[in-house]
Amino acid sequence: MALAAQIQPGEEQRQAAVEVAESLRYGHYADTAIDDDWSRLAFERYLDILDGQRAFLLESDVEEFRHLETRIDDMLFEGELEPAYQLYQRYHDRAENRFEWLLDTLDEGLNFTYETDMRLDLDRRDADWATSEAELEELWRKRLKNDALTLDISGQDEEQVENNLRQRYEGQLTRLRQTNGEDVFGLFMAAVTSSIDPHTEYLSPRQGESFDIQMRLSLEGIGAMLQSDGEYVKVTSLVPGGPADRAGVLEPADRIVGVGQEDEEKTVNVVGMRLDEVVDLIRGPKGTVVRLDVVPAEAVDMTRSHTVEITRDTVDLEDQAAHGEVIEVERDDGVKRIGVITIPTFYVDFDAWQAGAEEFRSTTRDVAREVERLKGEGVDGIMLDLRNNGGGALQEANSLLGLFIDRGPTVQVRDARGRISLYGDTETGTLYDGPLAVLVNRLSASASEIFAGAIQDYGRGLVLGSATFGKGTVQTLNDLSHGQIKLTRAKFYRISGESTQNRGVEPDILFPDMVDPERIGESSLDNALAWDTVQAVQYRHYGEPWEYLETLRSRHRERAESHPNFVYLKERVELARRMREEHTSVSLDRERRQREVESRDAEQLALENRRRKALGLEPLDELIDARSEAGEEETERDEPVDRVQVTEAAAILADYAELTERRLAGRY
Repeated sequence: MALAAQIQPGEEQRQAAVEVAESLRYGHYADTAIDDDWSRLAFERYLDILDGQRAFLLESDVEEFRHLETRIDDMLFEGELEPAYQLYQRYHDRAENRFEWLLDTLDEGLNFTYETDMRLDLDRRDADWATSEAELEELWRKRLKNDALTLDISGQDEEQVENNLRQRYEGQLTRLRQTNGEDVFGLFMAAVTSSIDPHTEYLSPRQGESFDIQMRLSLEGIGAMLQSDGEYVKVTSLVPGGPADRAGVLEPADRIVGVGQEDEEKTVNVVGMRLDEVVDLIRGPKGTVVRLDVVPAEAVDMTRSHTVEITRDTVDLEDQAAHGEVIEVERDDGVKRIGVITIPTFYVDFDAWQAGAEEFRSTTRDVAREVERLKGEGVDGIMLDLRNNGGGALQEANSLLGLFIDRGPTVQVRDARGRISLYGDTETGTLYDGPLAVLVNRLSASASEIFAGAIQDYGRGLVLGSATFGKGTVQTLNDLSHGQIKLTRAKFYRISGESTQNRGVEPDILFPDMVDPERIGESSLDNALAWDTVQAVQYRHYGEPWEYLETLRSRHRERAESHPNFVYLKERVELARRMREEHTSVSLDRERRQREVESRDAEQLALENRRRKALGLEPLDELIDARSEAGEEETERDEPVDRVQVTEAAAILADYAELTERRLAGRY
C-alpha cells in the first residue's frame, strides 16, 4: 500500500516547524546553535526514532538520505518538510513489506525446531545498517523465531503461539497503515526537540488536550508514569497513593507487554505499540479493572511475564498527604524515638490558596501539624521520607524548608539569558530545630532534590539513601499556531552553586537501591543537559553533620552487614548489574534458552531465600512468588524489603542525635 501521495506535510505543520525552530534558537535554556553540527545530531536522532534497532532500513536507504545531515536546520526555518516525510516514507514501505512478510511466513506455518547454535542480539542500537535484503531477512527470521520461542517457553501451544504472533504483527501493520501527516510530523519534531534535551518536546493538538492524563494516567487510570523503551512500554514511576501504588503489583522499570479489560477475555499484545495507544488502552472508567501482562524489572528475559489486575481510580489529595509515625530504636541506654514523616509529593490546593482561603491543604501545613504532634510525643529526632517523591509545587519546597531553618535562600533558578533568581523562605523563626534527616532514593526528583540539597548545604541535617533522579531543569508549555511546545527554559542550582541536574543529590550515607540508575533517572536519558555550577550565595550553617560522618558510617556498616534485608538489597543490586552486562543476547535453542532462564531465576530465587532464611521465614518455591508473598505475610519479620531503609535511617538519626547531644554536653 503506497502512501507517498497521501502522507504530505500541510501548511499548519510547515508553520509549526518554523515556530519550533525559532523557539529552540531563542527560547531554550541551552545555548544551542541550530546549525549544521546540530543538524547531524537531529538526523541521527530521527533515524533512531524511526528504526532504532536497525531492523527495517538498509545502509543504502540511509546513504540515499545522508544529504539531510546538514540540511535539517534549513528545512525547519524554511518549513521545508518534504525530505523528512520522504525518509519516513522509505521506512514506512520497508516496515510494511516486513510485516507482510512476517504474516505470510505465519500463513505458511512456523515449523520451528528450536535446535540451533544461533543467538539473537537484544540491543542493536549500535549495530551497523544491513547491507542487503538477505541480511535483514536473516535478522527477521531470528526475531520471529525468538518471538515464537518466548511464547512457547511461557507455556503456549503451537496454535496459541501463531495466533498471538499474528495478532501482534497485524496490529503493528494496521497502526502503520493508519499513520497520517500529523503522526509523521510528530516523529520528526521528536527528533528535533530531543536532540537538545529529553524534556523539550512538541505536542500535537491531540496530545496537548490530554497532556496530563497521557503522562500520569492519574485521572481514571492506574496512577503510573510510562515511557517508551524500544518496543516496550516501561513504568518509570508510580503516582503516590494511586491505584497501582496501593495495589503493590507494579514497580519502576517493569515492562508492560499486554493490556486486557475485565469484560474481555482477549489481552491485547502491546509490544511495538505507540505509547499514547497503550495509554488509551490502560485508561478507563473509575471502578473498572484493567489486566496487565508485566515483565518484572529484575527479569532479563521477556519470557518471565505474569498478569496483574488493577482497579482504576482517581487519586485524591488525601491519598498523597504527608503522614507520620514513630519508630523506636533500641539502645543500651534505652529506647530512642524517631519521628518519620512521609511526604509523597509537594502539593498545595491552588484554587483555595488563590481564593485567599485561610484554611487550605498543602505539604507545609500538613507536615507542620505532624511535627507539632511528634514534638508533643517527645521524639529524639525527625526524619522526612522523600523516597519516590517526584516533586510538585516549588513554593512548597521553599516553605517546607522554613519549618527547619530561620529565613534564608532555598534554590537559585538560572534562565536562558543567564539571569539568576533566588527563591527561599521569608518567614522568621523555625518550628523544629532538633536532629533532622532526609531519606531519598532514585525516584526523588525536582522539588525533592531542591529540599534535600538545601538541608545538606545548610548543615541542617543528614541526607540518607541513594543518589536522586537528577531532574534539575524547568519547562514551560507554550502555544504554537498548531500544537504546543514544552520547552526547557531554566535550571535549578543549590545555594552552594551546584546544579541538581544529571547528578542529583548525593547522600551523606549511601544505601543500595532496587531502582536501576542505568534505566531510571536523568543520566539514563539521551541528551540530558550536563551538571554545572554557578556562584554560591551567602548562607549560614546550622550544624556540622559532616564532622560525625566517619562514626555514623562505621556504625551503619556494622548494622547493614548483619541485617538480612540490607544484605539482600546490596547483593540484588550487584546481581542485576552483572546480569545486565552478561545478558546481551539470547539463545534460539530451546533447551539452552531454558537453562539460561532457569539459571538466572535460580540465582535470584537463591538470593531471596537466603534473605528469608535469615529472617526465619519459609523459603519460596518459585521466583514469581517473591512479590505476591511479601504482601500476604503481614508479619513484622517479613516487612517490605525497602522498609529496612526507613528503619536503618532512623537508627542513623538516633546515632546522630546521640553524638550531637554528647558534643553539647562536652563529652564528644
